[in-house]
Amino acid sequence: MALTYVPLLSLQRELYKLPRSPQRFQQYLQALVDEGSGDMALPLSAMNPMAQDHVPAYLDQLLAEDADAIAATATTDAAARLSETLEGDYRVALVVSDDLKGGWTNRYTSDFDYRFRQRAHYRRGWIPVILWVSEPYDRDRLSGEVQLAIFRTAHVQRHGEAQTLRQLIAQEAQVMAQAGVAPPSLTAEDLAYTQTVLANYQGHTDMPTVMVALYGDRAAHALGYPPLGLSPDAGFALAAAPVHCC
Repeated sequence: MALTYVPLLSLQRELYKLPRSPQRFQQYLQALVDEGSGDMALPLSAMNPMAQDHVPAYLDQLLAEDADAIAATATTDAAARLSETLEGDYRVALVVSDDLKGGWTNRYTSDFDYRFRQRAHYRRGWIPVILWVSEPYDRDRLSGEVQLAIFRTAHVQRHGEAQTLRQLIAQEAQVMAQAGVAPPSLTAEDLAYTQTVLANYQGHTDMPTVMVALYGDRAAHALGYPPLGLSPDAGFALAAAPVHCC
């Protein structure tokens, strides 16, 4: 097993130096897709190639803070901890995703796919680490995000893709614990309420249920799903008292 960090932030920043035009989009496609095979060359599908000025400014900040070096160290640390438990060779890279003004990025569905539906990237030997433009990342949080993505890969290798709500929560509980990342917090009363509500949905796999169970009623309102009376990120808060995968 080998984990290699590949710095792609500068490449993303260079694309944004081009005017917002078909030329920029074509340059993005040339970076994304291998011309010879037609397959994915770089894991940049979460990037918004036509983003406005707030995204290059965000990239400038990450580059100034040496985010690539931080991520490279986190990759090395995760590799040492996984040792022989992760099969295959993988390349790890940071990808900035525009969840503020990117019309084609829905934060809830994109975040779900990022956490739970990455097999297409894994098959190609990539572990992308998404950084959301709406959120700040200090050194500790950035390191945690890198390790979360890597530990998810190992979890999927061992257990397969999570399908039921119980399995989705159990996956995140395990990888958060491994990475030393605290789950979202709820009051004791709200956590108990969430556990009671979701007890009836642990075996569900349908998106209207699992999305709202994980992300709360704000996702229900954004996606047109029936609400369950849950706080933001309520399902992920259960990682503090995980329901183990069956």
